[in-house]
Formats: sequence, C-alpha cells, structure tokens
Amino acid sequence: MDEYAQRKGRIYGTVLVDVETRRPIDPLPDREADTLAAWLAERPGIEIICRDRAPVFAEGATRGAPQALQVADRWHLWHNLSEAAEKCVYRHRGCLRPTPAQPEEPQEKPESTASSPWPTGHRFAERTRAKHATIHALLAAGHSKRSVARQLGMTLNTIMRFSRAGSPEDMFTGQWQGRATRLDDFKPYLDQRWQEGCTNAWKLWEEIKEQGYPRGYNTVRAYVSSTLRDKPRPVGPRPPSARAVTRWLLTHPDTLRENERLQLKAVLAYCPELNALAQHVRSFAHMLTNLQGDRLPDWIEAASATTDLPSLRHFAQHLLRDLDAVTAGLTLPWNSGVVEGHVNRIKMLKRQMFGRAGFELLRKRVLLA
Repeated sequence: MDEYAQRKGRIYGTVLVDVETRRPIDPLPDREADTLAAWLAERPGIEIICRDRAPVFAEGATRGAPQALQVADRWHLWHNLSEAAEKCVYRHRGCLRPTPAQPEEPQEKPESTASSPWPTGHRFAERTRAKHATIHALLAAGHSKRSVARQLGMTLNTIMRFSRAGSPEDMFTGQWQGRATRLDDFKPYLDQRWQEGCTNAWKLWEEIKEQGYPRGYNTVRAYVSSTLRDKPRPVGPRPPSARAVTRWLLTHPDTLRENERLQLKAVLAYCPELNALAQHVRSFAHMLTNLQGDRLPDWIEAASATTDLPSLRHFAQHLLRDLDAVTAGLTLPWNSGVVEGHVNRIKMLKRQMFGRAGFELLRKRVLLA
C-alpha cells in the first residue's frame, strides 16, 4: 500500500497492490486509518502487508488486519537514513575544510595607514578629508579660526572640531558609526562561515535566520558587500558541500570515483564524528542489502549512543516505535517497490483526464489495467 495525490498538498488517496501478481487491487479515496482498517477487515485472509512507516498505515493495518505481518519498505528506511545523515554532515560542515597549517615564522606585514571605517572613494569620507586638509592648511598659514570660518562659509564650532582632529578619521563619528545593530551578535558566525568558503549572502541569511536573526536579507547582503568581500578568502580548492559528502557516504565505496574517494577519506580523517557516521551508515547498508534484520537491535543501541550525531540518534530511536515492521523489512524479501509504478501510472491517468474526473472514474481506469 502507498499514497497517491489526488490534489497535491491537499487531497491524498491510497492504492493497494497485490505483491505476488503485481496488479492493483483497489484504490481508496483517502489515506485515513479508519478507511484502510475497514477495507482490510473485509478481507481476513491477508497475511503480509508491505507499507512505509507512516503512522496512518501502521494504525490502519494493525486495526484492520491484526493477524497480518507488517513489513516496512526498505527504500523508505534508506531514504530516512539519508536525510538523517545529511543533517549530521551539515552540522559538522566546518570539518569539510581542514584548518590550514600556520607557518612557523609568520611574515611581517607592512604597517597599514590609519585605519578608517570608511573605504576610499566614499563620498562622506572624501568630503571630510578635503575639508580637514583645507582647514589645517589655512591654520598652518597663520589664519585665525574665525577667518577660516568666514572664508569657507562654515560655523566657528565646525572649524574648531576640525582643528582638534589630528586626522580625518577622527571625524568619522557620525550617525552611522558605533551604532549597535541586530546583526552584531551574528557577525562572528558570518565571518566564520565566510572563512569556511560560504560566500552566498542568501545562504548566510538563511542560516542565521534559523538561529533567531529577526531582520531581513538586505542587512546581511550589505554586510557581506561592505565588509566580508574585502576579506581574503580561504586559500585552496573549494570544500565539498554537505550534500556531496552525504552522497559519498551513501554510495558503495567501490563505485566512487578516485577523486571522490580521496576527498571522502580526507574528510573522515579530519572529523571523527563523520568517521563514526560513515561506520554506522555502512553497517546499516550491509544489514539492509544482506537481509540481516537480527542485527538491528545492536545497530540501534550503537547509533543511539552517539552524542555528537543527534539526527542519527533520533533516527535510530524512532525505529523502536515500529521495530517489528522494520525488522521484518530487513529480513524478508517482500517490499513496496511494486506499488511505486502504479502510483506513477495514476499520475499519468490524472494528467490524461486533466484532473476533472471524479474518484469513481479514476478507480475504474486503475482496475481495468
């Protein structure tokens, strides 16, 4: 059994297929547990039910056919594990770029000019520098402050402020300087992610938004453009993405390309947490492909003990809620793969009917196959 969309995101139905004959038995108008339980109760001879791990199907199968053995689909188990693995890799994304070794004798950098909060070319900075140079030149020539104020058309207080400033940078204390912003608490994280190789302002905004940043994207974009763009980027090749590393972990080592194998080896050698994740994933893959469901309790116990991989621990503990069906799915040859083709066929029928036909016509076309 599996669900199909009558109207995606709003209305779903259930299709039931005979695994032995690979033919559809009956589509149901919804995916409610009561509907499924009533349909199964009318057919007491059912012995095996292949399903995914949706609570609706589990409840309906238990109530409608308590005598049947429920088998969790292996593809859905592997898909759930891949989602948990990707979250673990993303949590340790800082390990994807090893910290470069520091030179023993750091090179001496030439002393920079007076640090200025305003870049060269900023109109406020250039205007202030020109005024400062003119006022100090007139004062050095022997003019009084009142005389300079009359010549330049400025107030005496302005001339006195410029005269007390030893450099133009001392004047850069306007309304834009020194003001605390909501972004200040997240700037260390943005600097760290920039050094790790993430240079996408939208991606950075999404990450700090998940951490509680209340403002919009424009502030982050302005900070990236004005501050981070001037900082040196990490030297060396771009680190692999979390999704790429997850794909390498979920792929059999013998089918990886040489460069992918080397990059994965470097990542696992640098991060013990990801190395432990790789061991758990490969152990689960071996158990799934060889139908060794009796090893599942030991795997769950080992995965639940990982404190630095909360997503994997949550996945392992969630298997305990449906342990019998998962164990059967990792032991018996039955699975729900046959129903996926019929779901695709239902989608084709719905497109042919342009979504205007009712459930009864759709049911007839499905069963007349």
